[in-house]
Amino acid sequence: MQILIYVDDILLTGNSTIELTRLLSNLHERFQMRNLGSLAHFLGIEAATTYYGTLLHQHQYANLILERAEMQNIKLASTPISYKPVLTPISENKFSNPQLYWHLIKSLQYLTLTLPDIQFAVHQLSQHMANPLNSNFDTLKRILRYIQGTINIKIPLYKDDLTLQGFVDTD
Repeated sequence: MQILIYVDDILLTGNSTIELTRLLSNLHERFQMRNLGSLAHFLGIEAATTYYGTLLHQHQYANLILERAEMQNIKLASTPISYKPVLTPISENKFSNPQLYWHLIKSLQYLTLTLPDIQFAVHQLSQHMANPLNSNFDTLKRILRYIQGTINIKIPLYKDDLTLQGFVDTD
């Protein structure tokens, strides 16, 4: 059984319906609660239940990020970051809107919960949050172009499989 608690939201899951029902009954006796039914949203993460398990994604949140950056209809990128290192000259101009950069990086950090393949690229860019350069914002836009192309990918959580799984975006 797993219990996730965040402020006043509780998510219960497990493989024993009897135990879950017993726990819910005990909680209802001690606390004023409402059962909102099957999982659909939890802390901005959307869940779709299937016969095989649960699919997690953040489509709405990713679309909000793309809207905030005004990058909804863009050319797609096949990888979140270039495999060639980008060397920036010391005299390069600072990005003109550091608040936008900061907000986008923070949003992308939360998005890595369901898009772990952008984690390295986001981490690299987060190191420049205090003084972002134009080249940093160009790299951030590449991540957004990658997200646009992978927005429909979901993370599966299989209900009967106890094996460790990893996902990679390489051939």
